[in-house]
Amino acid sequence: MGAVTSPRFAGRRGQITGAGLGRRLANSIRSQTYPKADESLNAAALVWSKAPAIVGAHDTGPLIRSKDGFWLAIPTEAAGRGLRGRRITPGEWERRRGLRLRFVYRRRGPSLLVADRARINKRGQAVASRSKTGRNQVTAPIFLLVPQVKLPKRLDLDRDAGRALDSVPGLIVANWVDGKAT
Repeated sequence: MGAVTSPRFAGRRGQITGAGLGRRLANSIRSQTYPKADESLNAAALVWSKAPAIVGAHDTGPLIRSKDGFWLAIPTEAAGRGLRGRRITPGEWERRRGLRLRFVYRRRGPSLLVADRARINKRGQAVASRSKTGRNQVTAPIFLLVPQVKLPKRLDLDRDAGRALDSVPGLIVANWVDGKAT
């Protein structure tokens, strides 16, 4: 189904791109009107998303916790990327780099998973150091560990839905009068 480009529909997509969530998520918004071609007093419209979990999360601003109740591991720049450019996990990082990660508890701020005896390559990623003398070896923070994250509420779709609902009677009257005059 192709994208609908009505002005009311573009406003919903504009709210998503305006919140900094990207064009791809905005393009997941779909719309359908009934009946498709004819005019009717029983007309209806439906607006939905092909990514309702993502849009809903940014609409409500939920609290995110880890699945097993321990820590959320947030990769730093030194962690690099996982397979196909995805975020890397601590277990995958250890397997790919051949280094063990050490837990560092901090009373203030997030705890860390660090790699000892690593070096930072030209891309800014931590890799195993081959130096026998310890030259250029660092202890690099690879992951920030937090117990939970509060996702900020970036969308207000209920406000837009309310505005659209409030404008319906005026649109009906305006189109009805225009139809009688012609």
